Amino acid sequence: MEERRVVITGIGLISPLGVGTEENWKGMLSGKSGIGPITRFDATDYPVRIAGEVRGFDPLEFIEKRELRKMDLFSQYALAATELAIRDAELKIEGVDAERIGVLVGSGIGGILFIEWQHSVLLEKGPRKISPFFIPGLIVNMAAGLISIRYGAKGPNSATCTACSTGAHAIGDSYEIILRGDADVMIAGGTEGAVAPLAVAGFASMRALSTRNEEPTKASRPFEKDRDGFVIGEGAGILILEELSHALKRNAKIYAEVVGYGMSADAYHISAPPEDGDGAYRAMKMALDKAKVSPEEVSYINAHGTATPAGDVAETVAIKRLFGDQARRVAVSSTKSMIGHLLGAAGGVEAAATVLSIRDQKVHPTINYDTPDPACDLDYVPNKSRELSIDYAISNSFGFGGTNACLVFKRYEE
Repeated sequence: MEERRVVITGIGLISPLGVGTEENWKGMLSGKSGIGPITRFDATDYPVRIAGEVRGFDPLEFIEKRELRKMDLFSQYALAATELAIRDAELKIEGVDAERIGVLVGSGIGGILFIEWQHSVLLEKGPRKISPFFIPGLIVNMAAGLISIRYGAKGPNSATCTACSTGAHAIGDSYEIILRGDADVMIAGGTEGAVAPLAVAGFASMRALSTRNEEPTKASRPFEKDRDGFVIGEGAGILILEELSHALKRNAKIYAEVVGYGMSADAYHISAPPEDGDGAYRAMKMALDKAKVSPEEVSYINAHGTATPAGDVAETVAIKRLFGDQARRVAVSSTKSMIGHLLGAAGGVEAAATVLSIRDQKVHPTINYDTPDPACDLDYVPNKSRELSIDYAISNSFGFGGTNACLVFKRYEE
C-alpha cells in the first residue's frame, strides 16, 4: 500500500487582527497589534483591563439568528472559521465522501460565557429559568458537533481539550487519523471565546497576564526583557487537512504538507514549565524524528512565545538543546506578540501562520521587541517581517498541565 501523505488545502482565521485569513496574514506581516482595552465587560476594577478581542465579527454572516441562542461564542467562532476554510478549500461534502470527512476541533475552556450567563439566571430567577441549551452550549466538543451537523461530515468526530496545546493537538491528531486511513479529509483546529469576567479575573489572580494596561498594543512582548505576562485573546483557527491523492483528484490548491507531529508531558507543574524546557524539547524532537527531518533542515519556528518570564526562557533553552550550534540560524517568531494568547485556539491560528509562511516564503515578526533578554538569545525576527527560504517549519504549542505539541510542515513538492 502506498504511503499516505497529508496536505493543507484550506485555512479559516478569526483573531483580534480581523475576520478572514488574508486579512489576518496581512496584519501579521505588517506587525499590527490587535490588543486593546476590554470592551466586552466593565473591567474598571480589574488588575488587567486589556485583551485581544475580535472586532467586526457579525455571527449573522455565518449562522442563522434562531441558531445563535443555542451556542456559546466559541462555537460561533468555530463555525465561522470553518465556513471560511471550506470556501477556501472549495470543498464539497456530499454522498459517500461525507463518511470520509471528519472534524476535530477543540477548545481550552469552552462555553464560559454561557456558564456566567446561566449562573446569573439561576441566582436571579431560579432553576426553572435555565435554558435547555445551557449544557449543549457549553461543552467543549459542541463546536466539532455543530460543524459536522452543518456540513454533513460523517467521519471521525472529536475534540481536544489540552489547554494552550488544544489547536495543535487537534491538527496533529487529525493528521494521524488521515495517515492511518480512517478519513481522507479532516476539519481541524481550535476555538476560544473566553474574554469573560471570570476568565480574566482567574488568569489575573495567577499573575499570568500582562498589566501594561496603559499601553495595550505594547503589552505582549515575547522573549523581550521587559515582558510581564501574556495577553488573553480569542478567535479560531481552522485548517482543512486532506490526503494528497484526494486533494489532487479534485485539483485543490495546496498550501503545504504536514510531515511530523510530536507530543509530550512535562510531568512537572500545573502551570510552569521546567527550567530546562525538557517537555518542549522532547515534543519537538519527536516531531522531527517522525518527519525524518534534521534540525539543520528547519528554517523557521513559530514559537509558543507567550511573553511569560519563565515560559519564554524554557522554550529558548529547548530550542538551543535540540538545534545546538544551528539554533541562532533559525528564525523564531511569536504570533502572540500581535494577537495575544488565544488559549485553545492558539495552536490553530499559529499553525496557519506557519503554513502561510511556507506559502509566501515570508515570516512575520515578533513585535514589541525593544530590549533583548540575555536569557533569550535567539533570532526572534524583531519588529519587522522577513523574506525567508523555507522548506521545513515547525509550530510549537505548550499548555497548562505540562502538555506539549509540535507540528512539522513542509513546502509541498509532487
